[in-house]
Amino acid sequence: MAMMNEMEYRTIGSALAGGYRAAVYCRLSKDDDLQGESASIANQRDMLEKYCEKQGWEVVAVYQDDGFTGLNMERPDLQRMLRAIERRQINLVITKDLSRLGRNYLQTGHLIEDFFPRNGVRYIAMNDGIDTLRDNNDIAPFKNILNEMYSKDISKKVHSSYLLKAQKGQFTGCLAPFGYRKDPEDKNHLLIDEETAPIVRLIFGYALNGHGPNYIRRRLEEEKIPCPTWWNRERGLRNTRTKWEKKDPENGRYMWDFSVIKDLLMNPVYTGAIASQKKDYRFKIGTIGEKKPEDWIVVEGQHEPLIDRMSFDIVQNKLKSRQRPGQTNEISLFAGLIKCG
Repeated sequence: MAMMNEMEYRTIGSALAGGYRAAVYCRLSKDDDLQGESASIANQRDMLEKYCEKQGWEVVAVYQDDGFTGLNMERPDLQRMLRAIERRQINLVITKDLSRLGRNYLQTGHLIEDFFPRNGVRYIAMNDGIDTLRDNNDIAPFKNILNEMYSKDISKKVHSSYLLKAQKGQFTGCLAPFGYRKDPEDKNHLLIDEETAPIVRLIFGYALNGHGPNYIRRRLEEEKIPCPTWWNRERGLRNTRTKWEKKDPENGRYMWDFSVIKDLLMNPVYTGAIASQKKDYRFKIGTIGEKKPEDWIVVEGQHEPLIDRMSFDIVQNKLKSRQRPGQTNEISLFAGLIKCG
């Protein structure tokens, strides 16, 4: 489809005046650093709907992405809105300000300068005074640049904050590692979880007796020991289910994933250490890969251990010498390992 010129766009806009099919779009995430009730999704929506009502515009859809950064242009409801625009179901998009639409300079600019006009859509960023039907939009590109600069600055500050906490040995995860719980007096400190710690000790016990993750997985399933996902859900920490729980709600809780057990056996947190900065992160891209264990920031002696360092190191050495793909003798993973007394 050919790009709509300014005169054609204005003509369509005038013809639709008072008869718009409006979409309200709201977004909020912790990177926005917004304060007060006006920042909430509910209040963004209420403000925009009232504005549309005052203008006599019909709101045919409300889209909202809560918890998504403005740099992420693959937000679920944003993508749904763009598809609705392509189907010609919407011809007006309104947001509280330009940063609600996005903080990515190039992609947000593409929407305003190309996608919206090409699809006959008028765009309004209410608090910024931006209206693509008017001549007062020269500020929009500068707003886009400032929004991206702001987001990059926030990203640097957040990364620096986490790096400082990592160097101090503070725990910064959303969920405590299986076998631990967050200290109610200090969310950056871990306490032993008396309900799940015995399961962790059991797993390391199997490993120290010469068994690898697959054997351990089968034993846990035979003994009907619930997996970490079930424990988190039971405690209201997460509302997710494993693929096995979805297939079999009754017995799926006892199915353990190989990678869960392997990751648990490799986590130095069980020796009383805090390991951080495990992933490589890039601005606007996000996580791009896992770092090698030797590149992690590890601070020892931060909480009570569930396993001694010597036993943990034995398990690590054997995990590194694991069998090649195609071999089926599971116990050879820990061949030559002296049993723990």
